[in-house]
Order: sequence, then C-alpha cells, then structure tokens
Amino acid sequence: MLRAACLVTLLWAGPALAQSTDACRLALVLALDVSSSVSEEEHRLQRDGLAAALSDTDIRSAILQGTPMALSIYEWSGRQKSVTLLDWTLLRGEAEIDRAITTLRRAPRSESHFPTAMGFALGYGATLLERGPDCTRRVIDVSGDGVSNDGFGPELAYKHFDFDGVTVNGLAVLGADPQVQEYFRDVVRHGPGAFVEISDGYAGYRRAMTRKLFREINDMVIGSRAQHHPETRG
Repeated sequence: MLRAACLVTLLWAGPALAQSTDACRLALVLALDVSSSVSEEEHRLQRDGLAAALSDTDIRSAILQGTPMALSIYEWSGRQKSVTLLDWTLLRGEAEIDRAITTLRRAPRSESHFPTAMGFALGYGATLLERGPDCTRRVIDVSGDGVSNDGFGPELAYKHFDFDGVTVNGLAVLGADPQVQEYFRDVVRHGPGAFVEISDGYAGYRRAMTRKLFREINDMVIGSRAQHHPETRG
C-alpha cells in the first residue's frame, strides 16, 4: 500500500512531540528538495536561505505573536528517502527559534543522488502532521525545482493520506525545469488557502522563503488559491 511504503521512513524520524495542553495556532512542516537536480551550491543556498528567513526580524515577530506555533523540517528526494532534520518543536521564544536554526545548519545533507518522488515526500509530511501537536492550522510548505518523476505523484498522495484540513503551499524554484511553476500551481498546491511562491533560482530562495513564511504564519489570504509573486518586503 502507498501509505505503508511511506510510513516505513518514519522509523528514522525520532520521537513525536508530546501532545500538549498549551494552545497551538499553527503546525508548520517545511520540506526541502535534495534530489539529484540540486547541486551542493544550490543546497547551501536553500539551507542558508531558510535559516536567514527564520532569523528575519519580521518572521521572528510573527512566530512569537500570540499562542505558540510548532515547526518541523525534513528533506526529501526519491522513494522513501525523506529524512527529518528538525522534529516537532514548539517555538515559544527566541531560544527555541535559535535552536531550530542551529539544528538546521548542523544537519548533514541527507541525500544527493535520487530523483524527485514528490508523492512520497507529501505522504511523509502528512504522517509527520498526524503525530505532531494538535494545532488550529496545519500547513506543509514544500520547496522544489522540478516535477515528480519517481513513484506516485501528489494526486495519489492526496487521495491515500489524510490531508483533511491540511494546506500544502509550494515554493517553486525556477531554472532546472521549465514546467515547475505550472506544476506547483496545478498539481502540488492543495487545501484551504493554498498558494505558490516563486523563487528566481536558488539565489532568490531567501527572499522567496521570507515572503512565504510571513504569509503562512500570519494566515494571510490573498485571492482564492491564487499563485502569488509579491514584491520583496523591505
């Protein structure tokens, strides 16, 4: 079964965050592409870009406003090749954000030689959400520079895994595949308020991720499931 195939990978994901009585407004999963199309330099730009986005003053302010949000980060590539970098962490203060960034920066790249199995990656994200904290909103933020070319695609992932009430937003990185923008818009984007952010290559990843996180954390709805390519803030 599709579900069983992806669940096997969770044996390596570490212990789940204990269910808490504290209110949680957002469970956010960040999924980073480490398929063979991503070079070492591009991987560095992706990791550094996410770390810089999480360090951004406006993003930190949004994270720490109101009740806590929970964060988990994983890398994905081929079938059953998703690996958790940061297990569920409640971001209650600056120290938790700093520790999440340090964990991200210190983790070695999980893979580099496998194709793009986005259906498996989405299934992995769905199972992470299932064992995560009980939050008001649940969002998977998936980055990638290509279309799925291994295993089942996003459509079957959405059919066979529990995505009820889950929003899947995309960050499409332009350059490697001419179809990536349309693919993320038409196939990957899923659920209430879903949108796609565009990065002009990996050089633009930090700015695109900062825009995307700002919108996701603040639960900003711009249009109806609209693709969004806003101007850079600041």
